[in-house]
Amino acid sequence: MFKNKGHSCKRGNLAITAVALQDHILHDLQLQNPSAVDPSQTKAQQRANALRSLKRNAKAVTDTGLQRRTQGPREADPEREYVLDPKPPPLTLAQRLGLFEPPPLPLSADEWDRVRQRSLSQGDSVQPCPVCKEEFQLRPQACLQAFEKFTGKKTCPLCRKNQYQTRVIHDGAQLFRRKCVTRIQACWRGHVVRKWYRDLRRTLPPTDARLRRKFFEEKFTEISQRMLCSYHTDIDELLAEIDHCLAVNRSVLQQLDQQCGRRLTDDDWQQIRAQALRRDTHECSICLTPLSVGPGGPSGAGGGAPARPTVLLSCSHVFHHACLLALERLSWGDASPFHVCPLCRSCYQKRVLES
Repeated sequence: MFKNKGHSCKRGNLAITAVALQDHILHDLQLQNPSAVDPSQTKAQQRANALRSLKRNAKAVTDTGLQRRTQGPREADPEREYVLDPKPPPLTLAQRLGLFEPPPLPLSADEWDRVRQRSLSQGDSVQPCPVCKEEFQLRPQACLQAFEKFTGKKTCPLCRKNQYQTRVIHDGAQLFRRKCVTRIQACWRGHVVRKWYRDLRRTLPPTDARLRRKFFEEKFTEISQRMLCSYHTDIDELLAEIDHCLAVNRSVLQQLDQQCGRRLTDDDWQQIRAQALRRDTHECSICLTPLSVGPGGPSGAGGGAPARPTVLLSCSHVFHHACLLALERLSWGDASPFHVCPLCRSCYQKRVLES
């Protein structure tokens, strides 16, 4: 009878062990505690937990009628770090019986800091992603989620450890941001240096003979091109301007012919002489010496010195004849048909006054 009881106890223990093993294997295959494979389930659990806590902490509120400031929803901090793993599931029967190790407890803040310091010392954030072999960037990258979904179990792609805990950090994004800033600064500094070097090459000739010759050839070509571009090459406008200048010169010559080409009569000279008398001129404006013969006759100046011939111009100015001839030779030459008065600058005809 006692033997039957012992055999029955052994059979019962074997049955319990088999059921516990079967239940544990079933839970392990179904991934009861995923971190990145099924994020919707984690979010649903979070919403359920939040709803239960809200119902538990709900209190009756009396409306006093006072207006309160309504605050809008706060934006989530993009640099906030958080743990993706929910609370560990309850222990299975096999884990309670000691057939399998229980899942590890959630890491504390100090433990996460130690893990992070070890990762920084190893330079994990500097290296590319082990799954996609691309560097970490600012946008979300779901490589671990895709790996867990592809393998069907929660196993680290590097050390093959099962049932690890995951935490979202932004070290890779910060390093990528610094790297981008460094690249932009390097690109801008290179642009500034290249621009400065090009400006220096355009202004300072090189010392090498071949490059120096090429430098001055380019300078000469640039100056020649600039001069050609500055020239106005409209032939029709140039010819029109020449015709206009010729017409102006013809009109001036016609005016000179009208003023100086007509011979003055004796009556004209009498009027000019009367106008010269009204001027009351007693000295030559060229040599600044007294006139021996004025418009009205001998002036009596000069004492016993011989009288110098005096000339009357058609503009009613009076000079020494020799002074006027010298001025004409000095200014225009003997071949010039027209002369201008040294005082009024008008064309004139002259008549020598008799003593």
